[in-house]
Parts: sequence; structure tokens; C-alpha cells
Amino acid sequence: MADDGFDFGGGDAGASATFPMQCSALRKNGFVMIKSRPCKIVEMSTSKTGKHGHAKVHLVALDIFTGKKLEDICPSTHNMEVPNVKRKDYQLIGLDDDFLSLMDDSGDTRDDLKCPDGDIGDEIRTAIAEEKDILCTVLSAVGEECVIATKVNTAVDK
Repeated sequence: MADDGFDFGGGDAGASATFPMQCSALRKNGFVMIKSRPCKIVEMSTSKTGKHGHAKVHLVALDIFTGKKLEDICPSTHNMEVPNVKRKDYQLIGLDDDFLSLMDDSGDTRDDLKCPDGDIGDEIRTAIAEEKDILCTVLSAVGEECVIATKVNTAVDK
């Protein structure tokens, strides 16, 4: 009876990937879900209430993972989903067939993130070639993760 094949050994706190927020409460540089993509708001404007009584909010946002520009218009009284975005710094250990080997503050390692394309990927490859010690900033939201920035590790215990 006690062992019915359920595994309660691990799990998260049950925090949702997104939460609702009223459109009028959104701010520039905040996050919002547009077309089910997590985005950072770069521009927003509110129109006056019209004949039918709803002020509308026009949002222009950039996808936080792809950098693609997305737009949306919604009534200011309606709710929009806001992604729970977490950022964490990892120390770069190495690169193994395009997958990064990263270590967090507590010493746990992970090898499941792909090396990004573009400038950040080039910075990482250069740092590994020159054996520099760098930190990678990893952004995670709605089940996706991506390295969005690198910086030279200044807190090295040498």
C-alpha cells in the first residue's frame, strides 16, 4: 500500500513558469509573455479611452532568448502573463562538443547548455582558447535556458 510507484524524492516548490499581471501595471524593462515567448519590454504606450471605454496598452518587446522583436496591444484592465525569470552566474570550466561545462557557487556542475552563437559564443571560445577564467550569466524562464552574457571572473581565489 505504501509503495505504489510514486516518487516523492525530488521536486520543485511548485512555482509556476508565469504569473498574471494587469496590463497597466507592466513597466518598461520588465518581462511579459507575447505569443507564448518570454520577452523584455523595450517600449510601451497607452492610448486614451475611446468611445467603448477601454484604454489600450501597446507593447514592443524583445524575446529574451532570440532577440526577436514582438508587439502586442491589449486593454489596460486585462491581465497578461509575466514569466518568472531567473538569472544565475556560473563559472566556465570547459567546452565539450559545443556544450558548456559550468559550475555554480555551491560547486555543482552542469553540462547541458549549448554554446550560444554570435558574439557571446565567440567570447566563450576565445576565453577557453586563452584559458581565461570567466563567468557566464544564464537566464532561465518557462523551461528554457540560455547564456546571455559573459564577464571576467574577478573573485578568483589564486
